[in-house]
Amino acid sequence: MARTLGTMLTWTTYGTWLRGDVRGWIEKGQTLPPEPAQEAWDRARLRYPPFLLPRETRRTAGDLVRQVVADLDAKVHALTVGSWHVHVVISHVRTPIWEVVKLLKEGVRTGLAYRRAIWGAGYDKRFCFDRDSLQARIEYVRKHNVEDALPPDPWDFIVPPP
Repeated sequence: MARTLGTMLTWTTYGTWLRGDVRGWIEKGQTLPPEPAQEAWDRARLRYPPFLLPRETRRTAGDLVRQVVADLDAKVHALTVGSWHVHVVISHVRTPIWEVVKLLKEGVRTGLAYRRAIWGAGYDKRFCFDRDSLQARIEYVRKHNVEDALPPDPWDFIVPPP
């Protein structure tokens, strides 16, 4: 198998993208259509109110992502921290991706001193095995920053891939 050059990871904040969501949803790798009854069921089962990351904490959240990624001996190639989701493109890591995501979510939550759930269950991963796919993922993430009235790379620790 080809070596992974990088990975784009995405996760959402707690309660903001439930099963049955009108935007569609994924279960067992399959994209499913809206299902309002399922969404209502999941919303009723939430232990906490849905969480949106305040704008004033997003820069710090990004710095915390960098710290976790650096501890894994990897680099951040693109990052956006929005109110309801995070996208990050990182260089190849030897640590299993599920563990990387766990460390990222927990590092941001504890670093911001939240004592409640702020992240939804699960995550999405997109492995990049060639330069074109890696660059496409980086541009996708950078576009989110521009749409949020930020520079494409708002953190100085973001580095282009080698």
